[in-house]
Amino acid sequence: MLGSHFINGCFKHNGQQSKQQTILRGEMKNIIALTVGDAGGIGPEISVKVACDKLLNSMCVPILIGAEQVIRRAAAKFTSDVEVVCYKDETSLQSEKTCIYYCDFDVLAINESFVIGKSSASAGELAYNAVKLAAEAVCRKEFDAIVTAPVSKESVNLAGIKFQGHTELVAEISGVDDFCMMQSDGPLRVVFATCHIPLMEVKAHLTKERVVKTIELLYEAAVADGVKKPRIAIAGVNPHAGEAGYMGREEIEIIIPAMEEARRLGIESEGPFPADTLFIERIRTQFDGIVAMYHDQGHIPFKMLAFDRGVNSTLGLPIIRTSVDHGTAFNIAWQGKADTGSLIAAIQIANNRINKRRQT
Repeated sequence: MLGSHFINGCFKHNGQQSKQQTILRGEMKNIIALTVGDAGGIGPEISVKVACDKLLNSMCVPILIGAEQVIRRAAAKFTSDVEVVCYKDETSLQSEKTCIYYCDFDVLAINESFVIGKSSASAGELAYNAVKLAAEAVCRKEFDAIVTAPVSKESVNLAGIKFQGHTELVAEISGVDDFCMMQSDGPLRVVFATCHIPLMEVKAHLTKERVVKTIELLYEAAVADGVKKPRIAIAGVNPHAGEAGYMGREEIEIIIPAMEEARRLGIESEGPFPADTLFIERIRTQFDGIVAMYHDQGHIPFKMLAFDRGVNSTLGLPIIRTSVDHGTAFNIAWQGKADTGSLIAAIQIANNRINKRRQT
């Protein structure tokens, strides 16, 4: 592996990278760490299914990060006659056939009788550790990107681990303070000035500086997607975008000054728009991205428009991280009913971003 070696089942970075290694690595497919999510949810099912997807395998190699016993159990139930292989380095890859590759870092494990269909501390601890180890490995350049299947926040917190979500955890591991979540489906991009916090705390976290940074990150993401001069729409936070101050002054005191600052930076931004009309087709399609002020303001309309295709990304990171745009779906877990569309899209986007970064 580029700049690393494998010891006792775990990756160890050696900090060395020869020109020959770079050439050899460049000739290989991108290698993506795919955390399988909560063992009791649909994550293991969709993960083993996409690992066998021929189109994806023609572009990249997903390495499933999780407990071996969970991955083997899911593979036996949801795939047919596919070998499950422990991934150590590129020499583990078998080009002549489709395999499901996994990495457990020699530490990821769970009791075989883990609970299916509901939150549990054991599944939460496993899922958290998988994301943490995978993100650290990506930061060390041992994988090219991290893609995450759904985790139950309740499961992780039941394990005694304070956990807001993948977005915040991966940002912390990456050493980044200025970041935001983006949901996307083709030209539809929605970012969030605040995200995984209680609604009552939004006002305290909503600052001019925060809104400006969120606009900047969305603008940069749209440019990276090939939009030459993105137009950004800004949602108000109050009903009717504050109604000129009669329904709240956040638009006047925070959002409009932030938009003015963004314009001084050369970013074309318009608004603030009432959130209840901003997502109407003839309005949203005029823009290359939308800034929502809080979680449900953007998530509800986005998921109504693109639930089975949407991809969740974390902007502002030094690494590439994407995710499905849905939850653990405990009600259909391990029943063969889960849709892989969002996970396939997340891997495709991660792979495209890896390629674009290499071109710059």
